[in-house]
Amino acid sequence: MIPEPVYAWVAEHGYGLIQTVQPVGGGCINNGARLLTTTGVSFFLKTNPSAPGDMFVREAEGLSALRSENVHERVLRPTIPVPHLVGDSYLLLEDLNPAPRAANYWTEFGRQLANLHTTTSNQFGFTHDNYIGSTPQVNTWTNDGYQFFVGHRLLFQAGLAQRSGLLDTYDYRQIEALCQKINELIPPQPASLIHGDLWSGNAISDSRGAPAIIDPAVYFGWAEAELAMTTLFGSFPDEFYQAYEEVFPLENGYRQRFPIYNLYHLLNHLNLFGTGYLSQVRAILHRFA
Repeated sequence: MIPEPVYAWVAEHGYGLIQTVQPVGGGCINNGARLLTTTGVSFFLKTNPSAPGDMFVREAEGLSALRSENVHERVLRPTIPVPHLVGDSYLLLEDLNPAPRAANYWTEFGRQLANLHTTTSNQFGFTHDNYIGSTPQVNTWTNDGYQFFVGHRLLFQAGLAQRSGLLDTYDYRQIEALCQKINELIPPQPASLIHGDLWSGNAISDSRGAPAIIDPAVYFGWAEAELAMTTLFGSFPDEFYQAYEEVFPLENGYRQRFPIYNLYHLLNHLNLFGTGYLSQVRAILHRFA
């Protein structure tokens, strides 16, 4: 079902009528569809009648934050879709019309993401809380990156899982033990502007085959945490990471730290989808806690 305000917006902005609706798969939380208008212009519509009331508003704000850096900086960044119209249960976006990836896609993507991460803040967090999937993501401004990651990432998710019976007391204490030595495991890093949910499904291409990113959970956090998620469900090619480090060099051994960062996302998947992720959570705790 297309929300009535979408029909009205398309007509009011001179795009005619919505002629064709093509469902697009790939999302775990929301429904996606490509809308083709009588003027030949297409749009991408995300809907979820069960979404929290501000979820799509927060996503639109995150897209705008990422896009603002593209507008004001001369360096190249990944393509970000324009958010056109947002409501409680829908988000109307620019349709990127993804083309096959260009030959230099991964090299350019590595450089462009590194350029994005050069935008930094003196605090960790964001101007508002948002969502990681459909789970609330706390972004209260915090001066210390370790406190931010421990309190608003690991312990927040672990608390949700324990209260719902997905983690037992021993699991939770293991997470607490890991948190107590987090500054021994992770080197100091600045607070970089990051996409926040950069798994392979959110790395697509635009109409030129150039890198594009969608479905963000934006905040200022550790750049290594962003790179870690690119390996969670199948790693990006090596040339991506090599090109990234040409622009934004990282501390030695950063790949060995990836599981610590990804514990946040695995706990989130545990909360969203159930115990199928518990063994991966426990494997990381066994290794590091």
